[in-house]
Amino acid sequence: MALVQTARGPVAADQLGKVLIHEHVFLMNMEYTLNYRPDFFTAETLDAAAARLNAIKALGYDTIVDLTVLGLGRHVPSLIAVAERTGVNMILSTGVYTFDAVPGPFEFHGPGLMVDGPEPMVDLFVRDITVGMAGTGVKAGMLKCAIEAAGLRPGVERTMRAVAQAHVATGTPITVHTAPREHTGLEVQRVLAEEGADLSRVVIGHCGDTGDLDYLMRLADRGSLLGMDRFGIDFTLTTQARVDTIAEMVRRGYGDRMALSHDCCIGWSDYFPRFEDYQRAMPNHHLHHIHDDVLPMLREAGVSDAQIGAMFVDNPRRLFGG
Repeated sequence: MALVQTARGPVAADQLGKVLIHEHVFLMNMEYTLNYRPDFFTAETLDAAAARLNAIKALGYDTIVDLTVLGLGRHVPSLIAVAERTGVNMILSTGVYTFDAVPGPFEFHGPGLMVDGPEPMVDLFVRDITVGMAGTGVKAGMLKCAIEAAGLRPGVERTMRAVAQAHVATGTPITVHTAPREHTGLEVQRVLAEEGADLSRVVIGHCGDTGDLDYLMRLADRGSLLGMDRFGIDFTLTTQARVDTIAEMVRRGYGDRMALSHDCCIGWSDYFPRFEDYQRAMPNHHLHHIHDDVLPMLREAGVSDAQIGAMFVDNPRRLFGG
């Protein structure tokens, strides 16, 4: 069985248990935080994040995939410090989150640019996966990029192809933030396939933001895992609508092509002045929402415990195990 890299070292894919496929321990603009929010870097912040993770461990959830990469404020030492305080496995990620241009350090450096040479992002991503991140020795277990409603902007495509090349070199799975209402997941599959990616090792993120079953089936029919991963973001789509879509996809035979999660911030987000403000603004966007609210609704809609288990255990295990 394949080994999966976590913040505390490798874990066999068949030992991941129940997996939340798309979460964030911390979200921040690193430049802003370093200059204006030193209160982030405290033991209290780390302890609070670990306590929330330990609470879901007690409910039977064993692993989270933290999808915080460049552009979202990845701070590996803080993630490791939280991992040391919790029994939950934390799979960390490498990649770039952009809807438009590449980050400044890559703007003039790469194939055909002012400093011509191989794509530098590929080497950085591969190093994060094979050597370790930020000098810590902790290795990334997931690759991530993004595409939004504006579509395949030049920086988006360049990043996506770099992620695909790192995937081909290492076998590491990929998650892509997408805009499902614009059907951008189809572009993701096209670009990744052109680079030789195995689409069965790709999560098309945020598919739960649409009820367009034809679109979702097109993605699933090419082998990708659908991230039904924004439970609690009620202003995008209601919980009931999300549940109805999943239940219908299960009825149509796609229970083995979905994974559930929240895409929530567990310990800190500088999108809000205080964590309490985040909780008030988005009261359902927390790690207990699926367990407490969504699962009873899925069962009422006819989804069996075995089918629910597949979405938390079997499907992520296949994604990471290959």
